[in-house]
Amino acid sequence: MPRIRKNSGFTLIEILVVITILGILGALVIPKIMDRPNDARVAASKQQVADIVQALNLYKLDSGAYPSSGQGLVALAQKPSSGKIPSNWRPYMDKIPKDAWGNELQYRAPGLHGDIDVFSLGADGEAGGEGYNADIGNWMN
Repeated sequence: MPRIRKNSGFTLIEILVVITILGILGALVIPKIMDRPNDARVAASKQQVADIVQALNLYKLDSGAYPSSGQGLVALAQKPSSGKIPSNWRPYMDKIPKDAWGNELQYRAPGLHGDIDVFSLGADGEAGGEGYNADIGNWMN
């Protein structure tokens, strides 16, 4: 008949081995996970810029020109009240999104990098920067 062990708990050594393994895994995994939210914000801002550029291209197809810098991106959601107002204007977006950090997206027409520049100022909300603070624009690949 098999012998049944009365004390079927974990030994101190087994618990220390498990804690050590968890500590090593935590030290390796946590730094990689910490950058994920920032990577997601960059990807979301790139997508928002691409969506706005697409809406601006539709605006140009309908009206023959991009909205002026003075009209801004608001011209995609509300009919412009100044400057060249397209006769066949329609809403191209429900609302103008902010970048993933909650800042207004920037628009220039004519742009410094092409016909138009649409860009986010990055995590710091200021022009230039490096890493997550770098600008994210439609002229970048």
